Amino acid sequence: MNEISNNEAKCRIALESLQHVIDPEIGLNVVDLGLIYQINFDEDHSKIDVVMTLTTQFCPMGESITEAVKNALEHAFEGMETHVELSFIPGWDHTLISEAGLKFLKR
Repeated sequence: MNEISNNEAKCRIALESLQHVIDPEIGLNVVDLGLIYQINFDEDHSKIDVVMTLTTQFCPMGESITEAVKNALEHAFEGMETHVELSFIPGWDHTLISEAGLKFLKR
């Protein structure tokens, strides 16, 4: 996975938490789908900034997925506010799917 973070230890915890956020149309979590690009932690302002994408700009479940990402991180990091920014640069494609994700999809 190629997520960028300013705190690798907290990023690992965040990614574990985000394993439970499932894209309802595909049935795979947002981490293994490769939708998470960046997670940064601002301890001074108790804030988490996430840059992520969706499989398509017109994803009908986009709002639900981004809200689930926000909720999962705020649950994992109590007292921190999460801001989710959608970015379509680079655009998502199947090459971003993890090995575990590919195995899941081939079942």
